[in-house]
Amino acid sequence: MESKLPLFIVTGASGSGKTYVIKELRRMMPEYDIFDPDHLIEFIGHDWEKMRNIWLRVARNIAQSGRMTIICGTLMPWDIEKCVDFHFFKHVYYINLHCDEVTREKRLRERNWSDEEIQNHKHFAKRLLEIADEVYNPPMPTIDTTDTDVTVVASRIKEWVLQYT
Repeated sequence: MESKLPLFIVTGASGSGKTYVIKELRRMMPEYDIFDPDHLIEFIGHDWEKMRNIWLRVARNIAQSGRMTIICGTLMPWDIEKCVDFHFFKHVYYINLHCDEVTREKRLRERNWSDEEIQNHKHFAKRLLEIADEVYNPPMPTIDTTDTDVTVVASRIKEWVLQYT
């Protein structure tokens, strides 16, 4: 690759709206390739290391064509940095989608999640907020999706991406 391109990751705990925003992002940003990593679960199961490596390889191949990728999934920098293709990107940027606990619980109950899984993701969501300025470089911004229209969420993600391109 002659010049490296950045990779963008829209992360967040389950129920934050990552999958929900993809359709609107694709409409607003047709020049980007936008993926939901969970779409491979039915083929490779819950092998998250393999999943991350596959998606970074896909993004690398897309970058070699001169296009940029946005991955909307719960991906953490310490895991992404271990991927074989991590060094093929100029930088990996993260933005966090977040919602309040009541909304998260409602969204996850609609998916028939157990009480334990819901509590785990409530704690994980809080932890993402706590480490946003410590672990991420640059600090990871957060978009509250609790009552925010999906078009507004997608617009904010688009503004965030464009500041780095």
